[in-house]
Amino acid sequence: MAMTKPQVGLIGLGTMGAALALNIAEKGFPIAVWNRTASVTAEFHAGAGALAAQIVPTDTLAGLVAAMAPPRSIILMVPAGKPVDDMLAQLAKHLAPEDLVIDAGNANFHDTNRRTAQGLPFRFMGIGVSGGEAGARHGPAIMAGGTRQDWDRMAGVFRAIAAQADDGTPCADHMGEAGAGHFVKAVHNGIEYADMQMIAEVYGVMRDGLGLTAPQIAPILARWNEGVLRSYLVEISAAVAGAVDPVTGGPLLDMIVDAAGQKGTGRWTAIEAQNLGTPVPVIEAAVMARNVSSRRGERAAGEALYGPAPTRATLPVGDLEQALIAGKILCYAQGFTMMTAAADEFGWALDMPAIARVWRAGCIIRSAMLNDMAEALAQDPTRNLMLAPFFADLLRQTTPALRRVVAQGALHGLGLPALSAGLAWFDLMRTARGTANMIQGQRDYFGLHGFRRLDGLDHPHGPWASS
Repeated sequence: MAMTKPQVGLIGLGTMGAALALNIAEKGFPIAVWNRTASVTAEFHAGAGALAAQIVPTDTLAGLVAAMAPPRSIILMVPAGKPVDDMLAQLAKHLAPEDLVIDAGNANFHDTNRRTAQGLPFRFMGIGVSGGEAGARHGPAIMAGGTRQDWDRMAGVFRAIAAQADDGTPCADHMGEAGAGHFVKAVHNGIEYADMQMIAEVYGVMRDGLGLTAPQIAPILARWNEGVLRSYLVEISAAVAGAVDPVTGGPLLDMIVDAAGQKGTGRWTAIEAQNLGTPVPVIEAAVMARNVSSRRGERAAGEALYGPAPTRATLPVGDLEQALIAGKILCYAQGFTMMTAAADEFGWALDMPAIARVWRAGCIIRSAMLNDMAEALAQDPTRNLMLAPFFADLLRQTTPALRRVVAQGALHGLGLPALSAGLAWFDLMRTARGTANMIQGQRDYFGLHGFRRLDGLDHPHGPWASS
């Protein structure tokens, strides 16, 4: 018996696209697929095994559209930027007004806003998909933007293919209109940068400050993954530290070049935070650290000129665990505050508890702590997480250790940009009377910008204004 024509299609059978297509087929949804290189489509279909019966391979874009039953829903898994615009222009020649195109790549949310506003001749939505190849294949976290109508149309598919949290809830939800989904994914990626950097920093303290080897560090990280820090990134960090190099027989971690790659999504988060006037210093520090890591020649020259910086520190390993807990809370607090500002700026009804719930499984930053964040945000979605009672208690317990770790880093030449940025932000946010009064005085002195007085009196300038 012939297979019913699929209503779901996918364009782009790279690593993520192929994995997502197999996931969709496995969940019982027939799917038509097309890749610009026909041999890739053929190889994908031939390698799909039993799932091939659910997949319709096509040789042309027109063939993809013809193979589908209207109204069609076509998922784009192509590189962000111009390739998406080019594909939308090609699809405009073939699709009907009620057909839906879903950009599931790592798009800049401004592009998604623009594409939504420009009046495409078909329906359009953008979704953020997190979890890498394994997530795409077996259950990602999905952050959808677009109209509620289009979300409702695809919700059955997205929820079926998404990861499930421990309580059985699918990690897929509607974030808001237009580029809201891609924006939430960008903040996710920024937090991912920061989380990875903070783990790398505590690894550096253990290696350079405490003199521990990678095989000694691995069980420490594994132990942390059984407590408050239980998360995917801590779990894989333990695995990375414990891996053996098949060439030398020594720790693989010691053979990996210390220059971190990046696709720019963390940088987008930092830039947008500046545009919104919302500080995310931990994320900004993580982006900076990746940029510095690529300057290996300059770093080597700096060490030759000034001598090696790291020296032995005196610090209990337990302080590093507590410092990482504090840093993680502060980083997420900054991320959720940024999303609150974006909701106001762009008119999105971002559901903060729902975002925390979506991030509980499937995505790279999944962690046990997100359950508590979802509960805290449900009580007050706009409250800074560092002020929520549960996390305030945790921060009271853990920030003294964060302070000791940062101090030891400064004293012994151990660069801790993300942990230091988190502590500085915390101290600024817990100080009722700051030092910006001096800045306002300076601004008025050289530019007559004016200032407000604590007593409310109407004296907008200082005495220098008349001189």
